[in-house]
Amino acid sequence: MIHLNDLSYGYSRGVDVLSGISLSVKPGQLLGLVGANGSGKSTVLAIMAGLLTPRQGSVLVSGGEFLENGAGNEQRVRLVMQDADLQIVGATVEEDLLLGREAEADAGIRARDIADRFGLGDVWAAPVHSLSWGMKKKLCLAGAALDRPRVLLLDEPFSGLDYPSVREMRALIDANRQQGITQVLAAHDLEAFVDMADRLAVLEKGTLVLEGVPADVLGRVASFGVRPPCSWVLNRSVTHGEEW
Repeated sequence: MIHLNDLSYGYSRGVDVLSGISLSVKPGQLLGLVGANGSGKSTVLAIMAGLLTPRQGSVLVSGGEFLENGAGNEQRVRLVMQDADLQIVGATVEEDLLLGREAEADAGIRARDIADRFGLGDVWAAPVHSLSWGMKKKLCLAGAALDRPRVLLLDEPFSGLDYPSVREMRALIDANRQQGITQVLAAHDLEAFVDMADRLAVLEKGTLVLEGVPADVLGRVASFGVRPPCSWVLNRSVTHGEEW
C-alpha cells in the first residue's frame, strides 16, 4: 500500500506546486494519476520516490511508518522517468541492468532473465544508443523491476511510443499487476491505459480535484483539461445518445 497524507510542495518560497494532496493506493492496484501538463503529476511521483522533500505532509509505503521526507522508501519504491535517456546509465543493456548490482551473487542470472521477459534478450549486448525509444522505455522498466519493488511509479510510460510499443508496454504493466506490484501511472492521455486502471486521480494546478473508479470520474475529466478516451466517448454516444 502507499498513502499520501496532506502533501504540499513548493519550488520557491510562497509558491506551492502541490497543495494538500491525500491519496491511498491498495496493494496490487493500478492508480492512474492524470492531469494536464504542469498539473503536478511528476512532482507527486518524485515525492513518492523520495527524490523531493514535501513542505508539508508524509508518505506511507507498504505498512511502514509515516515518512516525512521519503527516506527509507528506496528499496520499496522505484520510479521510471518519462525521459528514458535521463535514467539509462550503462553503455549496453547488460551493463545498465547490472550497474550497482555487481555484488549480488545472482545478479547476472536475474538480469538476463528479466531482459528476456521484457523482450530485451536479443539486444543484451547492444549499445543503448542503438535502441529504439520503445526499447529504451522497456529497459528502464526492466531495471526498476529487477529490484523487486513493492511500488512502481511510472511517469508517462506511453509517451513517444508507436502502437506496437504501446501494446508491449501495456503487457508489461499488466504482468506487474499479476505479480501484486502496486503501480501509480502518471499520464495526460487516458487512452492507452484507462481500461487497466483500478482508480483515477485527477490533478489541476497542484490540487486533487477528482478521485474514484474510472466509471465515476471519466464524465468529469474534461472540465480539468483531460480528454476522455475515445472508446468511452463512443460508448456514451451509442448507449446514451450523448454528444461530446
